[in-house]
Formats: sequence, structure tokens, C-alpha cells
Amino acid sequence: MPSTRKRTQCALCRDAEPLSFAFSYAFQPIVDMRTRQVFAHEALVRGPAGEPANSVLSRVTADNCYVFDQACRAKAIEIAARLRMPSHLSINFLPNAIYRPELCIRSTLEAAQRHDFPVERIIFETVEGEQINDGKWLAEILTEYKRIGFKTAIDDFGAGFAGLNLLADFQPDMVKLDMGLIRGVDRSASRRAIVAGVVSMCAALTIDVIAEGIETADEARCLSDLGIELMQGYWLARPRFEGVVAEDELPGAMWLEADMT
Repeated sequence: MPSTRKRTQCALCRDAEPLSFAFSYAFQPIVDMRTRQVFAHEALVRGPAGEPANSVLSRVTADNCYVFDQACRAKAIEIAARLRMPSHLSINFLPNAIYRPELCIRSTLEAAQRHDFPVERIIFETVEGEQINDGKWLAEILTEYKRIGFKTAIDDFGAGFAGLNLLADFQPDMVKLDMGLIRGVDRSASRRAIVAGVVSMCAALTIDVIAEGIETADEARCLSDLGIELMQGYWLARPRFEGVVAEDELPGAMWLEADMT
């Protein structure tokens, strides 16, 4: 008789070859500027010694992407638990590598239980830069994840991959504005108008907005004026390899405390 683990996996993961390469994670904080606390750390894939993401992602193929996606989730949870991460953990996932959501999520639940990491502190966000083949399929995946208790986020909102049609079918907990909209927002009336429109729409849908890719104090000040409270970017903190960033290490948060309260 096949094991329980075998029965709860789809064939694409069960019958695949093990990964032939190692990887790890760096973690970049997402800061809540209202409370000046780290709301979440986004897990960003790196080589086993901190090599750039492309050194790993360039080895992901159609044959191993299912196993890689599952391994990524378990590894991120394992490291977060080891670091005693006090914040939420945001994990990118490959929507085109999900075959059966109710089965693919089980290894994640097992990892969370094994490492005693609360499910309600895990955020799943669509992986940056991946084109979604089927928006309705992505909505089904996110709906299943939300039903289980995970938080959900749409990455790169405004980049054209996951946009208004997806929001019509599914309302995630968060959307992350594409950094192309953030760059120079303080100097661009058109970008400010678009961001203001997204903030207003998301407020009506009870969706939190995260601004990522913030590199200057002026960008942060402008975004705060537009009503965005969750921020991420080099101005606040760079990703830390296998480490977390504490609130007292955030010079950006100190600046907001002095000038924006």
C-alpha cells in the first residue's frame, strides 16, 4: 500500500527527480510605518552561500519547477523558524507550477507544523516577474490558500501580469505595487495619480497596499501622503542573508517618526 505522503502528492512532485542544486534565502523587511514595526520579511531566494538569485533561478526548468516550488516553501519556513522570526513570512510561489492546490499546499502545512511556525503568519505572493498563464486559475489557487488560513498577496501590481481582472475574481489580503510605479513617484504627477487610484480602489475592497522598491526618503514621504503604510525597499533595509532585520536597525523608520507623525 502506498504511504500517506505518496497519496497526498500529485504525480508531478511525487515522481520527479530530486533537485540537483542547493539554495537558501535572504530576508527583506516590509515595514508598517504607522507602528514603526516590521510587519513581514519577504523570503528572497539566494545560492547556498548567498549568491544572487539568478544563480538558482537559472537552473529551474519545466521538469523541476514543481519540486523547486515545494522545496522553496519548506526551506523558507525552516529558516524563518530557526531565526525565530517574529513577523509574518512572505513566500513567493510559482502559480504556473501548481497542479492541484489542495495537494500542493500540504507539504507547506507539514513544514509549518514540523517547525512550529504559525500558518496565519505566512503570506503567499505571486512570484515577481512571472507571467500568469490563467488569471482565473490563479484566483482559484489563492482562494484555496486563503481558505486554509494563509494570507495572500499579488506582486507586481500594475506590471500587467496580475491586474484588475484578477481582482474582479479574487480579493487578496494585499497587493504590492510594481516598483516601476514607485520609482520617482515624488517627481511624477502621473505615477502619483495612478498610485492614488489603486489605494482608493483597494481601500474599497479592504485590501492593504504595499509599496516595494523604495529607494529614497522623498519616495517614502510621497507614498505616505498617498495613504500607503506598508513599505519595502533599500531605503529601509537591504535583504539580509539568512537573517532578520529588527526595528532598531531601520533608519528610514526613524526619519518617518521625526517628520511624518
